[in-house]
Amino acid sequence: MSLRNVAIIAHVDHGKTTLVDQLFRQSGTFRDNQRVEERAMDSNDLEKERGITILAKPTSIEWTPEGGEAVRINIVDTPGHADFGGEVERILSMVDGVILLVDAAEGAMPQTKFVTGKALALGLRPIVVVNKVDRSDARIQEVLDEVFDLFVTLDATDEQLDFPVLYASGRNGYASEDQDRREGTLTPLFQKIVDHVPPPNLDEDAPFTFLVTLLDRDNFLGRILTGRVNSGVVKVNQPIHALDDAGNVIETGRASKLMSFRGLERVPVEEARAGDIISLAGLTVATVANTIADTAVSEPLHAQPIDPPTLSMRFAVNDSPMAGREGTKVTSRMIRDRLFREAETNVAVKVTEASDRDSFEVAGRGELQLGVLIETMRREGFELGISRPRVLFGEDEDGKRTEPYETVVIDVDEEHSGTVVEKMNLRKAEMTDMRPSTGGKTRITFSAPSRGLIGYHGEFLSDTRGTGIMNRLFEKYGPHKGAIEGRKNGVLISNGAGEAQSYALGPLEDRGILFVGHGEALYEGMIVGENAKTDDLEVNPMKAKQLTNFRASGGKDDAIRLTPPKKMTLEQAIAYIDDDEMVEVTPKSIRLRKRHLDPHERKRASRSKEAA
Repeated sequence: MSLRNVAIIAHVDHGKTTLVDQLFRQSGTFRDNQRVEERAMDSNDLEKERGITILAKPTSIEWTPEGGEAVRINIVDTPGHADFGGEVERILSMVDGVILLVDAAEGAMPQTKFVTGKALALGLRPIVVVNKVDRSDARIQEVLDEVFDLFVTLDATDEQLDFPVLYASGRNGYASEDQDRREGTLTPLFQKIVDHVPPPNLDEDAPFTFLVTLLDRDNFLGRILTGRVNSGVVKVNQPIHALDDAGNVIETGRASKLMSFRGLERVPVEEARAGDIISLAGLTVATVANTIADTAVSEPLHAQPIDPPTLSMRFAVNDSPMAGREGTKVTSRMIRDRLFREAETNVAVKVTEASDRDSFEVAGRGELQLGVLIETMRREGFELGISRPRVLFGEDEDGKRTEPYETVVIDVDEEHSGTVVEKMNLRKAEMTDMRPSTGGKTRITFSAPSRGLIGYHGEFLSDTRGTGIMNRLFEKYGPHKGAIEGRKNGVLISNGAGEAQSYALGPLEDRGILFVGHGEALYEGMIVGENAKTDDLEVNPMKAKQLTNFRASGGKDDAIRLTPPKKMTLEQAIAYIDDDEMVEVTPKSIRLRKRHLDPHERKRASRSKEAA
């Protein structure tokens, strides 16, 4: 059976996973009566909720052209968000071609640029699919011009610039070379993959070699290493060893289990040949970027370098007065084991243990990636204290301090563009481009230090009345921009422990915006609201009305009507806090607090910071 290995790359929400669903259906991977969830490839709960792909996942479909031989097409669904780019860089080494999916209205976006740049650098030839051509605001020809310009900017070869184009609607299940067609099937796409993507063409007679690109764990099989067989043939129970980048043998063992992808399932196979994408079990130490090979092989395969982390957060044991009430995993040992397990399978995450052994510095690609990790851990029953994100600085050749920069592309209504430009300037961003976009919006491009963007997204949504769209992409390490203004408002801090009372909260509404409502449990040092002024203010939200025999004049007491409190999501809370604050994360609650709960300790810490 002929074989093709292809990756689908696209920006967030351009319809990639929906298109894969239709490829499954039309290739006969699913039975007619089989119940299949929408966006079947988004298997993770968080992926389903957020509508984004977080984990790169290989799958396989079998397609038989009319009157021809059956072809097995291995498809890798890749994350579209740059925070999960660690996945993208690795899996591109498994494939021989890419399908670049572009929205017919939005066009080429930052994450498209990020992943496509990686693919073109590897010499992969793209098939461009303009998706959602049935949108009322589609601008097909302009989008194609943007894609061509993007390829030129990314130094594509003449062969890569001569790309085939298909016009499709993933939701409606058709693709065509005719941009005006609005019906049909995905047969033209299947045919284009077979014609345009070359077969692996690897040496089956050479000794077995295999580069690990994805790492997974199984309670029964242990480590499961996924990648493409680069040469030779591997059989179950064959002796193998793992090599690092320098060619040193890390461990030896046997291929105790081989699994190939069939649709959404991993099925056991007895052997795998050069070009096959498989999962292998039997080794306990080998990890991503290691070479698994026949024991006669001593030369490792070249592994794609991974971009370094740019952001870090402190994960600490939850030491608040409410610790242990909602979670089942609260000790530093449990947190440590879970974080190191994450770093083992996710090469874009780095974990270092602090000297106090009760906290850990976790570095990653961005706020979204670390936010997903925290959300996953809280659902597993962990309780954590999370610090404000901080960027990881570097040094240039002259010993001067450098910091990460991001390309920020903002689509915003004309009326809000002035506010956005002003706010971005305050955050030391430089505008590099401004042009009209679809739907009467303006597209503004900035080069901004990552440090200035922390916490800006919520403010951006408020400024644009929820209509603005912001996309960010790691650009480079550049010169340090100096001090950047942070949050302007102070916070309201509870001065004791107890339950919040409406009688006390009513007057506090004049002081600022409340984060808690009547009856919520509070503790000393917990943040209960945002102060309207710049300084922090200690308040008593537990004060209840004194009960007496005297009635209020007028026959009844005035009822207190409170404004509903502002409830933050995990990402909003992490972006909101200042350097001396933390987010308390438990399976059921997200609370804001001061790092030092005792007011005297807070004053001491503030004085020592001023002295330093």
